[in-house]
Amino acid sequence: MADTLPPQEKVNGLTINADLSQGPFYIDGQDTTPKLFRDRARALGTRTAHREKTFGIWRSHSWDAYFTHAKHLGLGLVSLGLQRGEVVSILSEDCKEWMYTDMGVQSVGAICSGVYTTDSATQLEYLVNNSDSRFLIVENDEQLDKFLQVRDQMPGLTKVIVIEREGLHGFSDPDIMFLDELYEMGAAYDAANPVAFDASIDATHPEDTAILVYTSGTTGKPKGAMISHGNLMYSVCAGFRDGPVFDTDDQLCFLPLCHILERVFSVNAPIAAASTINFAESPETIFDNLQEVSPQTFVAVPRLWEKIYSQVAIRIGDATGMQKWAYSKALKAGAARADCLAENKPVPFGTNLAYRFWDVALLQNLRRMIGMDRLRRGGSGAAPISPDLLHWYHSIGVPVLEGYGMTESSGVISINSEATNKFGTVGPALPGAQIRVTPEGEVQYKAGNVFQGYWKNPEKTAETFTEDGWLRTGDVGMLDNEGFLKITGRLKDIIITAGGKNITPAEIENKLKFSPYISDVVVIGDKRKYLTCLVMIDQENVEKFAQDRRVPFSNYASLCAAKDVQDLIRETVDTVNKDFARVEQIKDFRLIDILLTADDDELTPTMKLKRSFVETKHAELINQMY
Repeated sequence: MADTLPPQEKVNGLTINADLSQGPFYIDGQDTTPKLFRDRARALGTRTAHREKTFGIWRSHSWDAYFTHAKHLGLGLVSLGLQRGEVVSILSEDCKEWMYTDMGVQSVGAICSGVYTTDSATQLEYLVNNSDSRFLIVENDEQLDKFLQVRDQMPGLTKVIVIEREGLHGFSDPDIMFLDELYEMGAAYDAANPVAFDASIDATHPEDTAILVYTSGTTGKPKGAMISHGNLMYSVCAGFRDGPVFDTDDQLCFLPLCHILERVFSVNAPIAAASTINFAESPETIFDNLQEVSPQTFVAVPRLWEKIYSQVAIRIGDATGMQKWAYSKALKAGAARADCLAENKPVPFGTNLAYRFWDVALLQNLRRMIGMDRLRRGGSGAAPISPDLLHWYHSIGVPVLEGYGMTESSGVISINSEATNKFGTVGPALPGAQIRVTPEGEVQYKAGNVFQGYWKNPEKTAETFTEDGWLRTGDVGMLDNEGFLKITGRLKDIIITAGGKNITPAEIENKLKFSPYISDVVVIGDKRKYLTCLVMIDQENVEKFAQDRRVPFSNYASLCAAKDVQDLIRETVDTVNKDFARVEQIKDFRLIDILLTADDDELTPTMKLKRSFVETKHAELINQMY
């Protein structure tokens, strides 16, 4: 193989293609993740690959265990009849078994497809049938129950495998088995066929489909994006040039592994970098887990970065006068330093001295409180984030850098780096990638991580590409004279008012979401005389606001209806309006007085409001404002 490798170079400890404009893409001489996974496991052996909490205690699991479990799982499925190119679905929260499934399935030449645990039984039925899944792996009795509700509608399934036995002792069904039984079958198959697993790994090729990632389905039925081994290798190679991960790094996995951002960052990148993954216990414990792990590199969606900021803002609101004064001084010193760094200017001696003083006096403790005291690089992606929020993080010494990507680009298109970072942009194109913006403002993309197409959907695949082969992102943006990309919204979200004014709502929404009291916003105004918005409040912070002011409320709806809460949101809206032209200002708003979770149709699994669905479901609220 060495004779056929394209020119290679050493980048942040890894040997990768010197030219990333064309594949195949290699990391340390390997062109697929399963091959690289095998190399890492052989080299690292007993070193910790990941940690997971058991009965409240962090337990370490080695690379040897990672590889052995993946091998036995993959070979167990082969012994049950799994063929190369067939699909295995997994319905589970993030855990080590999710990764064992992912790498075990890919290593035997099959395709792994994740299902969100918030999906209903009907959604599970659709995803299993649409993907032609032969096997379904579920986490526990709760997820198994979804299968049992629709089992008769999924005739293509050969077997369902359950990870946890708790609550299912004595349970017996010919179509269902447990993961430990599958491991035993795989171990027996391995003993009888000792070279089978290595042969399967050797047979993986960059052009083979590695994973299916289903889109959120906000504009119709979810579509399965086919992502190849080569796509994933490019995303890791290109991403590591500007955002390296090292073998000494701890990472925290908390977004669903069904999501392409978390999949690349917590499965593929750690295999390449030999870093350590720590699994958050649940979305509810993420802040505690951040403090416990204190990762060196961490990627999250804007909602989490907003939540951390709002918690700090609320605590500062409860502080003494002296503490508030110290915080404002520290923030001012940090902002002055951050401004110099953002403009690539040298930090003046006095500015640096002031920052160093307040860093020791206050900011170090603040970073420790939010679990960011070791953070070398934070990343934000999957949705737009407020530049004001990024500036706040840089001011307290937490470098959060915005990137941009989509499922169809295997997670990443552009990224800001520590060396070159521009607030309000999502960075320049990845090395070897190309970005262009059409006269209509659509961002289009070409690179080695552009997906293969949608599973069994050639019509939608064709719509996603231009005639000359560029990926249509559906996003509106602009490139500056240095090649930095700014995303201003979605083509389908552009509001054309009754007066003919074109408005992209994302910037207005991000300004509003910077408030610690607002969780999410949808701006309304298409074909209407003026703009209004629907607001989802931050329950925890608004409840505290109400309690501190002795505002009576009995439930979430009465909290939203309280005059003081309405005035609080109105004050935020009025403040944000000052930053926009009259035609872009919000004239009225309504609060969504139903507490939404990821189980609700209005929210995606990553807690983003689905604009079109919200507008339809809450049409009566909207009509009140007009």
